[in-house]
Amino acid sequence: MAGHTIDPTVLREYDIRGIVDKTLSTADVHAIGRAFATRIAKEQGRSEQGRRVCVGRDGRLSSPSFEAALVEGLEQGGMEVMRLGLGPTPMLYYSVYALGAGGGIMVTGSHNPPDQNGFKFMIGHNPFYGDDIAEIGRVAASGDYVAGEGSVVDRPMLDDYVARVAGDYKGGRELTVAWDAGNGAAGEAMAKVTAKLPGTHHLLNEVIDGTFPSHHPDPTVPENLVQLIASVKAHNCDLGIAFDGDGDRIGVVDGAGRILWGDQLLAILAEEVLARNPGATIVADVKASQVLFDRIAELGGHGLMWRTGHSLIKAKMAETKSPLAGEMSGHIFYADGYYGFDDALYAAVRLLSIIAGGEASLSELRDGLPDVVNTPEIRFDCDDLRKFSVVEEVAQRLTEAGADFSDVDGVRVNSPDGWWLLRASNTQAVLVARCEASDQAGLARLKAELAAQLKASGISPPEF
Repeated sequence: MAGHTIDPTVLREYDIRGIVDKTLSTADVHAIGRAFATRIAKEQGRSEQGRRVCVGRDGRLSSPSFEAALVEGLEQGGMEVMRLGLGPTPMLYYSVYALGAGGGIMVTGSHNPPDQNGFKFMIGHNPFYGDDIAEIGRVAASGDYVAGEGSVVDRPMLDDYVARVAGDYKGGRELTVAWDAGNGAAGEAMAKVTAKLPGTHHLLNEVIDGTFPSHHPDPTVPENLVQLIASVKAHNCDLGIAFDGDGDRIGVVDGAGRILWGDQLLAILAEEVLARNPGATIVADVKASQVLFDRIAELGGHGLMWRTGHSLIKAKMAETKSPLAGEMSGHIFYADGYYGFDDALYAAVRLLSIIAGGEASLSELRDGLPDVVNTPEIRFDCDDLRKFSVVEEVAQRLTEAGADFSDVDGVRVNSPDGWWLLRASNTQAVLVARCEASDQAGLARLKAELAAQLKASGISPPEF
């Protein structure tokens, strides 16, 4: 069979993402379906359960046509396709478990602009990333597909997923909560979950709309939380919760309208989990505050710093049997009572259970964390070929100088003032930096150290 060349720029580290009808077409999507079916057949065998593949889609305008092309490719590869319908990415992950499927594909552009789309994958209960993604391109190019008589069944799973998520709410005092789905794929699920919860809930942008008319659905960007913060203040809410475009990342603001970043949220969630799992390992990405790792240690747990990337975190969780993990970007992973994948709605329900069941407000829990000063995540352009060598050069100089640093993902350098980080993005032609200190003077010194290292490699430092 003739092969099909997929634009290599869409084959990313953790997923497939491209510009609709430019770098990613329905012909590409059909080839992706055939290639994934080939991988499933080889790895999972030809049993009925092994060749069952769940397919979900988000609310982007291109997602229905992409889903149709994908399903056709899977069916021609002999797969039993379960069409889950419209919903968030965690619905797809949950369905692979609930339906005993051999794999799953979510049609989603996540929080990318409206003209982009893509796919996230599972094989068995495992993440599918790195060379797995590259293999999709190689198999498609070769045209060496499996073939068979597949089938397609509509199996809506939104209500099942909502019941599973809402079922873990523990109750307590009634809360007033503002919610913002950003017109993303979590909107309907959010409305259904909140209808099952006690308290008062003010919903924003719950109607799924692939043009994202209200604001971009990325809760890590402060300007995308302006509407949520205004609602929290207007309704005197206990807290506000936001989701990204496909519902696997969470944003949180407290009753005062202050943003809690991923590491602050994880520090609050960790207490309950460690009470249930004494001495457990909590995994966080290399960008997380030292406050988080110190807090985990205070609670009797083991904080494990790991590489950024949701697939990498999931794999490390499984390896270490970690009950909880998180990233600065808002991916929160619960294996404690759940399945170990990133699910923002589930994380929201667990957070609400903590607040409703305790005496402290979210604002008070946030105020209980030590004060530090830090930069946000700073991203600046650097050629794809050059970015990794810059980090290697910095690491070599640090080694020669006898510096105290971790190289688990780039370099994270410890000093009496605090720490600074430099790493290469796995998905974009950028370098990523962050600094954290106990005071502004220390932060200035850390910025200067980082800037000096960049200059030594011929890179102009960003504006801090």
